[in-house]
Amino acid sequence: MASRVDAVASKVQTAVTMKGVAKNMTQVTKALDKALSSMDLQKVSAVMDKFETQVQNLDVHTSVMEDSMSSATTLTTPQEQVDDLILQIAEESGLEVQDQLSQLPAGASALGETSVRSQEREDQLSRRLAALRN
Repeated sequence: MASRVDAVASKVQTAVTMKGVAKNMTQVTKALDKALSSMDLQKVSAVMDKFETQVQNLDVHTSVMEDSMSSATTLTTPQEQVDDLILQIAEESGLEVQDQLSQLPAGASALGETSVRSQEREDQLSRRLAALRN
């Protein structure tokens, strides 16, 4: 429930930010119209610079909001639901995930994790490579 509230709060914040950006864009457009009607190149250039700055700010705000939304929704998914979904998909595909999970090397708690032994071997190989480079 808390994750849903956080997601809604993030969406509301995004909407407020977008409304502010739209208001700024309206002001810039009006200023650009005035500058173009007078054909003063310095004014046109200044308004265009301001417009470009606001567009860059919009891009930054948008990316921050998208990142926070994605992290808010991904961090709140319970591990049990993820495991159940993996098993459900495996059953539908005819895969035997349980057998793979039971064959994990000692020290690994999930598929894709390296065991202590393989990490030591990797460290040893890295030291040998560094010694050969020197």
